[in-house]
Amino acid sequence: MHFKNIANLAIVGGAVLATAHPGHEEKRAASELLEFKANMRRGLEKCAARFESSGLNARAEARRRALVDSHRKRLAARDTSSVLATNHNETGNGITADSSESEIFGSSSSCVLNPEGETGPYYVPGEYVRADLRESQPGVPVTIEGQFVDVETCEPIPDLYWDIWNCNATGVYSGLVATGNGNTADTSNLNATFLRGIQKTDSDGVVTFNTLFPGHYSGRTTHHHMVAHLDVTVQENNTITGGTVAHIGQIFWDQDLINAVEATSPYNENTVTLTTNAEDRVFSDETENSTSDPVLNYVYIGDDLSDGLFGWITIAVNVSATYDPNYSFIYTSSGGEAVDDSSSSTGGSAPGGGQSSGSGGPGGSGQPGGF
Repeated sequence: MHFKNIANLAIVGGAVLATAHPGHEEKRAASELLEFKANMRRGLEKCAARFESSGLNARAEARRRALVDSHRKRLAARDTSSVLATNHNETGNGITADSSESEIFGSSSSCVLNPEGETGPYYVPGEYVRADLRESQPGVPVTIEGQFVDVETCEPIPDLYWDIWNCNATGVYSGLVATGNGNTADTSNLNATFLRGIQKTDSDGVVTFNTLFPGHYSGRTTHHHMVAHLDVTVQENNTITGGTVAHIGQIFWDQDLINAVEATSPYNENTVTLTTNAEDRVFSDETENSTSDPVLNYVYIGDDLSDGLFGWITIAVNVSATYDPNYSFIYTSSGGEAVDDSSSSTGGSAPGGGQSSGSGGPGGSGQPGGF
C-alpha cells in the first residue's frame, strides 16, 4: 500500500508496562482489533486518489517545507519506510534545502491507526489549549506536526483537538506525584504542566506543537502519548470540556535518533536502563503482523541536535468511534489532584476539562515559535 505524501500513518497504541507504572496492566491486541486494522487499511487505500486530487498532499508538502525553511537552517532529511530493520536517516544521501518538496517530505509508507491504545496512568485532563509546551524544560527542541484524516471520507478533520503529552529529558511527567515518576518527595510536580497541551486542527486537519524530545523511564521506549477529542467546548480559562474521544494512542521515534539524543545532556543524566523500540511490548504489539509504522518522519533543522528537529505524522481516525481514556490525576482550578482509578473515565465530558485556571496557561499565546 503506497501513495505519495501520506506521511507515516501511525498505528499507535498498547499500554504502559506494569514495571514502568505499577498497578496498570497492559492489554495485547485482540483479534477484533486486528480485523479493525485490516478494515481501516482497506478504507485508507481508497483515499489515495482523493488526497491527491483534492490538493491535500500538495498543501502538506508546501506547509512542511515552509515550516522548516522558516528556521533558515540546512536540512538533513529522513523517511521512515519500515519500523526496525532499516536505518532511515538519509543525511548525506544528497537531500538538501534545495531538494524538491516531494523528495524531502514525500513518503511511500502508509499505515493504519490503532483506534484505541492504552492511555497510560499519566494522562491528566484539564490541561491548557496551547502550542508551546516546553516551558523551561531543558532538552532537544522538537516541532511536531500532526495531520488528521477521516478514514471513512478521505477528508481532513478540522476542529479536532489533539491532546499530547510526554515525559521530560530525565523521564518525569508533569502533573502527578507517583512511584517511578521522579522524586516522590517533590509535591510541586503535582501542579506542573510542562510538556502537556491541546490544540485544534485547521481546515487541513493539521496541528503543530513545540515540545521536547522525550526522555525514558523503566520498561518503556521513548514515546509521546496522544488523545484526539471531537466536539469539545473551549472555556474562558483556555481548557476544554465535553465532546468525545475518537482516538487514544502513542507515537515513537527511530532508535538511532533516540540513541543520539540519549548521549546528550540532560538525557545522559538518567541512570535508568534504556528500553529500545525492539524491546518495547507496546511498539511490538502495534507493528507485529501489520503494515503499520508508528514512527515519526523527521528532519534535522540544523547541523546539530541542539538546533532542533521537525517531525511529522498523519493519523487516520474513525470519527464515529468513541473511547474512554483512563487517568489517575486531573488538573483543577486549585492545581493537580489525584482521583480514584475506578471513576477515571471521560465519556462525553472530561472532568478535568475547563477546571484549570489561568489565561492561556504557562507558555503563552498558543502560537508556534522558533527553536
